[in-house]
Parts: sequence; structure tokens; C-alpha cells
Amino acid sequence: MAKAHHEGALGAVYNAEGPQEVAALYDRWAETYDADMSAAGYRHPTICLALLARHLPRGASPVLDAGAGTGLIGEWLGIMGYPHVEALDISEGMLAQAARRGAYAALHRLALGGPLPFPDAHFGGIVSAGVFTSGHVGAEGLDELLRICRPGGVIVLTVKNTLWESGFADRVAELEAAGNVSRAEETMPYVSMPGEVGTVPSRGLVLRVK
Repeated sequence: MAKAHHEGALGAVYNAEGPQEVAALYDRWAETYDADMSAAGYRHPTICLALLARHLPRGASPVLDAGAGTGLIGEWLGIMGYPHVEALDISEGMLAQAARRGAYAALHRLALGGPLPFPDAHFGGIVSAGVFTSGHVGAEGLDELLRICRPGGVIVLTVKNTLWESGFADRVAELEAAGNVSRAEETMPYVSMPGEVGTVPSRGLVLRVK
């Protein structure tokens, strides 16, 4: 997969060589992350929130924010009427910022892409904004999210087009054919950060677990 061409902290995390480097880079970026992404016009959290609210009934619980970062979505989910939201992120520094919002019932320092320490069918819904992208998590992260989401629940995620076209779309089609999920919604491609030159489009995806 081609590396993304961005400068500064964003370019560094997109071009990271493995989970440990990703975690360390986000730890260093945590204090200025919100301001930097706001300046870039970052859209993933807003789009994910809208999709989740459209497909997951108000009050559904618990909800997992997988790749929570500084916790922006968790705070919004509470405002929107989801009473129990838990955060998962690879970066201790980002989770420390999320904790300050007071929006999460639990914080989990974990990496997507491998086994997760949650029971089967535990979460009523899962949201993952900006995680399935360059240098982060690929289609290998889907299976565990499916395992820990209840039948009838939804997984809302964003997927960068480069990832979508290099195996992610095929994996979703396989899961649909096997009867594991249905594709409740797929957005048209959009640019996640209009303020960043050369940003590759992404899409929002809603998978309903069967």
C-alpha cells in the first residue's frame, strides 16, 4: 500500500512502521491533536456520529469508541443519549486527554488488529473514526469488532480509499456473503481533512451484525 504524503505529526503517524511507533507518535501529539485536526477541518468524527445516530437507537448500551483518541466522539455520544460509552485507544497520552472529558465509563489501552479482552456479543454498537487508514489498522481489525458486537448491533467506521481498494472491500463482501453482516449504509467518498493538501478520500460504512 502506498504511504500517505503529509507533513508534521499527521504525516508521521500515517507513515508509522507498526503499533508501537503509532502509539509513541500519538503520545507526543496528544496535547495539540484537537487543535491541529480542527484546523485541518477533520470530518470523520462528525460523520461517524451522524451515521451511528441514524442506525443505533438512542439509549443503546454499551457503546465502544474504538480508536477514541482525545475522546471527542465519546463526549458527543453522551450528549446524544447513549448512556454508557467505553474508550479504546493504542495511545496512553490520547486516553489521558479523553479521560479529562469525563465522558467514558471505562478506558482501555489496547490496539485493534489482534485479540480484544471483551466477551462475545458485549457491545450494542461500535464506532471507529479515522482508524482504518494508512499506517494504522486494516481489514484484520474487523473480525474482533464483529465478535464483540451483539447481533442486531452496528459497527460504524471510516475507511480510507487506498485501504478499501486493497482488500477491505473484498473482506466486507466475504462477510456479507457468509451472512455475518449486512451493509446498512455506505457513504459516497469524501475528503476527511479539506485543510490538508493531497488527502486521499475515505468513506463511511455501517455494518449491521447478524
